[in-house]
Amino acid sequence: MIRRIVPVVAVAALLAGCSDEADPARPVGDATPGTLRVLAGSELADLQPVLDEAAKATGVTVKFSFTGTIEGADKVASGTVEQGFDAVWFSSNRYLELVPDAQKRLGTATKVMSSPVVLGLPASKVEELGWDGKRVGWAEIAQAAGARKFTYGMTDPSASNSGFSALVGVAAALSGEGSALDANRIAAVAPQLKEFFSAQTLSAGSSGWLSEAYQRRAKGEDPGTKVDGLINYESVLLSLNATLPEPLTLVHPSDGVVTADYPLTLLTSASSDAREAHRKLSDHLKSADVQRKIMESTHRRPTTPQVQLNGEFTVKDLVELPFPGSQSAVDGLVTTYFDQLRRPSRTLYVLDTSGSMQGDRIDGLRQALSGLTGADESLAGRFSRFHGREQVTLLPFSSTARPPLQYEVPQTDPRPVLDQIRTTATSLDASGGTAIYSSLRGGYDVLRRQIDADPDRFTSIVLMTDGENTGNEDVGDFQAFHATLPPNLKGIPIFPVLFGESATAEMEQIAKMSGGKVFDARSRSLSAAFKEIRGYQ
Repeated sequence: MIRRIVPVVAVAALLAGCSDEADPARPVGDATPGTLRVLAGSELADLQPVLDEAAKATGVTVKFSFTGTIEGADKVASGTVEQGFDAVWFSSNRYLELVPDAQKRLGTATKVMSSPVVLGLPASKVEELGWDGKRVGWAEIAQAAGARKFTYGMTDPSASNSGFSALVGVAAALSGEGSALDANRIAAVAPQLKEFFSAQTLSAGSSGWLSEAYQRRAKGEDPGTKVDGLINYESVLLSLNATLPEPLTLVHPSDGVVTADYPLTLLTSASSDAREAHRKLSDHLKSADVQRKIMESTHRRPTTPQVQLNGEFTVKDLVELPFPGSQSAVDGLVTTYFDQLRRPSRTLYVLDTSGSMQGDRIDGLRQALSGLTGADESLAGRFSRFHGREQVTLLPFSSTARPPLQYEVPQTDPRPVLDQIRTTATSLDASGGTAIYSSLRGGYDVLRRQIDADPDRFTSIVLMTDGENTGNEDVGDFQAFHATLPPNLKGIPIFPVLFGESATAEMEQIAKMSGGKVFDARSRSLSAAFKEIRGYQ
């Protein structure tokens, strides 16, 4: 069924909890009795009030450290998760269970709640499409998207499980086989998938930030182009509705969905104290009263049968689509998404190469850029490399901006171009002053020409600086310049990277005025920050 859902509870705190504004994944302390150290997906931050009550009831305290889907899989498969964690808690274990080195480290799992990934559109758009009061399948949704009858935002499948689930779900449904996807089935439905993803106009590395960006655009608080709808967790869409000028109608595709089941999973390396803590916490979270509280506070579905769904869940019984049967099929699907299916990206990297970057800092920048050319061979690194059809422009600056270096990665045989980018990156040197804002302003001349020639791309700017501006133009001058830009340039998000002694307040201003986001590399490597940004491009 298609229904308009308007929650009656306040959800500002929930949206804040869904944000990816969490510390990068790192161990959270030594093992102690009564504590469960958990590596988790960032959307689980909204469970903190429930877990605080659980600590009082059971004596078990949960210490979270947050990470993305693929990065988390890397940590589990490599065994680094065992250095500082007792359990993992992601939206699903399906991908982990396909990776032998990860699967062998997974112990007892308790499915705590569930939420399907669905499409949300304003009621007016649903009526315009003729979908009001009827069930529609993914093929009809893909056809309407291909005709640009609506646009939507979705998270990056390599960074966030909601986007990953959406990609798997639509591919499985369009294949029409009723069995797990493999490479041949993916190739067969690629034209329909490309139609569907042509309507994606907003990307993000987390479900929370995606929702917040959609909300800002819906309210006219963000310079980016307004987006019709979202593909996200049902729970996130229900939470979001109370904050929107026009609430979303939830479209549950008739041919099925992929559902997050949030298994709290003990690691096989966990101590006996951690095992007991996991048992106590699991029993508490599965109790009927707590399941109702989770449903009411987070809008996720209970997994305990005796707890009935409340009225906001208009579709009670969902068809679950088959998940790919091998890691190679999943990895191939994600790679195909980036290299062939979705709208290609265009990124301008405005890079500080001033004298203060000498030594380890310039080496870190070289490594970060080289990693995006394929030098980072980790699973997360492979997915965050520059993709086929992507336009990459490097604009190094010091006292002035240097000439822009422009590349386009071919869809087939990308290695020669990636090697060119790597060669350029490794040859960057550091000297001179720090003319941040005149260099950033000059970057728009480059983007203007590129957009005029090819407007249908995801376009973004990455600004990396390790110090305060020493140029003739200041942040106020840039703000005045930015206000004069036409909509297609004003709406380009800027992603500043905090590094060294960069001016935090100014970088926050730049991100906010452009609809972007600040990434902090002061306590981690530039490579980690650059990889994280890829989910937003």
